[in-house]
Amino acid sequence: MAGIYIHIPFCKQACHYCDFHFSTSPQYKDELVQALVAEIGLQKNYLNGETIETIYFGGGTPSVLAADEIHLLINTITELHTVASNAEITLEANPDDLDAAKIKALRQTNVNRFSIGIQSFFDEDLVWMNRAHRAKESESAVKRAQDAGFENITADLIYGYPLLTDTKWKHNLDKMFELNIPHISAYSMTVEPETALAAFISKKKQPPMNEQQSAAQFMVLMQAMTDHGFEHYEISNFCKPGHYSRHNSNYWQGVKYLGIGPSAHSYNGETRQWNIANNAKYTKAINIAKIPAETEILTEENRLNEYIMTSIRTIWGLDLNRLNAIAKGSADELMKTTGEFFDKEWIIQKDNTLFLTPTGKLYADHIAAGLFF
Repeated sequence: MAGIYIHIPFCKQACHYCDFHFSTSPQYKDELVQALVAEIGLQKNYLNGETIETIYFGGGTPSVLAADEIHLLINTITELHTVASNAEITLEANPDDLDAAKIKALRQTNVNRFSIGIQSFFDEDLVWMNRAHRAKESESAVKRAQDAGFENITADLIYGYPLLTDTKWKHNLDKMFELNIPHISAYSMTVEPETALAAFISKKKQPPMNEQQSAAQFMVLMQAMTDHGFEHYEISNFCKPGHYSRHNSNYWQGVKYLGIGPSAHSYNGETRQWNIANNAKYTKAINIAKIPAETEILTEENRLNEYIMTSIRTIWGLDLNRLNAIAKGSADELMKTTGEFFDKEWIIQKDNTLFLTPTGKLYADHIAAGLFF
């Protein structure tokens, strides 16, 4: 099984914290959609004929596309690949795009899962983030989607930023539970270089993020999810039983995937490649049947570290046997570096698998780095 990711590099406006590749000008959208169609054809052999289990439209804001454009891209994939009959097909969407007409049109496509970027149910927070929607639109968009038959929904929240008091954070979580959303992704606000937020902080127009606030709100998040029957299956992802994101779970479990579009990444087990993050240069290259990508051949060390980084974050843990399958004897070498983490009770071992403890999840990136070869 394998997955396909399609990057839609358009947004109505730029969120202050976002460093993903996108453009706020839709001027060349039609040309880029045609280039995506062409790249699907050019890359048809990358996955060596493996059945496609998941298709994921990310961005940017994929919901800025018309339903017939999304239908075209899905059809192109199904014409060139074997797609599983129960494939998970996810569309990232902003609440303001999901009006009744758009949802009705999307119902006629094979999209069967929405990822809705809510972020907060407070207008002042959304204005601070420079989001295009408002809180009321979030609630109505979710309810409209559910009424139309889209039950497989995930929604995003952000925590750990100055405006978000603990009371507001608990309200945001309670509203998610009230809406009966079966999958929730929650991310700590990070300050990425070359974003508006980074510029505001450097010019002292905004205070820096507070790590203690973020950690405290993460602990509140974990407890609330447990209390409401959600599984914490990856650091930032929680779901009711049976509602894992199959596409993202495949990333964490090392399943092959093909990335289509500017800035999209691909992985086939032996190599990783990434397309140029420039719409005009991407389209120009595709139009002359050239894939504008750089490729990296993964070394044994690359594969070990990638498995450590992704697996330790999940409910399935870091399997020492799988580590040895990548490189014989690597599990013994890794265990020599774990003493500090066991002493601090950040990790535990069950049989041949390492897992993060609840406290350890606060330090997931630090732990992974400490285990790298």
